[in-house]
Amino acid sequence: MEPIKGFSKLSKEAKLQWLTTNNFEDSEEAQKVFRTYWHEDGDLQKKHDEFIENTMTNYFMPYGVAPNFEINGKLHTIPMAIEESSVVAAASKSASYWKERGGFKVEVISTEKIGHVHFMYEGDATPLFDNIHLLEEQLRVVTAELTANMESRGGGITSITLVDKRPQLAHYFQLEVCFETCDSMGANFINSNLEVMAGSLEQFAKDHVQLEANKLEVVMRILSNYTPHCIVKASVSCPIAQLESEGISATEFARKFKRAIDIANVEPYRATTHNKGIMNGIDAVVIATGNDFRAVEAACHTYASRSGKYKSLTHCTIDNDVFTFWIEIPLALGVVGGLTKLHPLVVKSLEMLGKPNARELMGIVAVSGLAQNFAALRALVTTGIQKGHMKMHLMNILTQLEATLEEKQEIAAFFKDKVPHHREVVNHFCAVRGVPIPTVKK
Repeated sequence: MEPIKGFSKLSKEAKLQWLTTNNFEDSEEAQKVFRTYWHEDGDLQKKHDEFIENTMTNYFMPYGVAPNFEINGKLHTIPMAIEESSVVAAASKSASYWKERGGFKVEVISTEKIGHVHFMYEGDATPLFDNIHLLEEQLRVVTAELTANMESRGGGITSITLVDKRPQLAHYFQLEVCFETCDSMGANFINSNLEVMAGSLEQFAKDHVQLEANKLEVVMRILSNYTPHCIVKASVSCPIAQLESEGISATEFARKFKRAIDIANVEPYRATTHNKGIMNGIDAVVIATGNDFRAVEAACHTYASRSGKYKSLTHCTIDNDVFTFWIEIPLALGVVGGLTKLHPLVVKSLEMLGKPNARELMGIVAVSGLAQNFAALRALVTTGIQKGHMKMHLMNILTQLEATLEEKQEIAAFFKDKVPHHREVVNHFCAVRGVPIPTVKK
């Protein structure tokens, strides 16, 4: 296959023709698959095409809902976009479980985001620190036009700090700028301000004779997706006696549950899987509401490592026969800007949630992660994770086998009280259909 120039300038049809002709054995079949996922509404498809460059088709992902989430006394049905079979069921189960025990409690602790102008300065930095108040005044003046609208909504620049990073890297400094972005995630707002600040910093060095402008070099200016000052806490709590769980006493369940979190705090191998399960719930809601799940993932995993060791994002205490389980995480989310008004399902997701502001959405997303983790740990310390997971996976196996509706119903009934391992499902499917069981290649 030869490289192609000017691909982005081709029409969608021409792009598809080139793609399928040069990358697939059966060009017509490949085109058919791509076209199958185009939306029949041409205007809506055009809108999707314009989200990114070189759009060939839409990638469908299941969109489910988990009802019965009581959060700060208010009931929510939470939208979740995810392909993993057991996530929505687990979240729903946790929602119902805790609704009977007082529901979830949420507290937004802080909402600041951070951006940096990263620069090198090889001269004497004393005049820079001595004149930081003048630099800050100048930076606020040159960004006044950019921040005016945000300030009218209660946001804007909250602090500007000169940070000496030379102990970590020779000649390295930062302008660390904190922002309040209200109901927007704020990436464009933050980066626009940092761009202006970078130019102003360079001009400041030129205007002050004590500083050697030729020794100052701005390297980059960019927001940080690590948001340790944008924190939300979600929790559940009840007397231990109310912790009903299958095949285990309430006291034993509480003890084993807490021990599972203790293990995740000392063993990174376990913490990684533990936190991945939390992100199952978080990412699904973040995607459904049109937010940036990669940024959320990065921030949460960095936060889990803030002590110098990767640990659990959730916590548990047992005091005076009261069980308390909570999560405290950084979440930079928005309900305006981005896809929030462009993607029809994002619009409906936010409407389903009662048109929350950014702080309320932070709480809802944190709850989804806590609920997911509770469901996973509850299964792990009692019946085991595979029993519930494989039952949800059963239909995926039967779909791959092209089972009929009647076959699916019969096989599901057979495995009602059994763990449906893949080989056993295949064997029973063959018996139901009356075909030979395939031999396993060694």
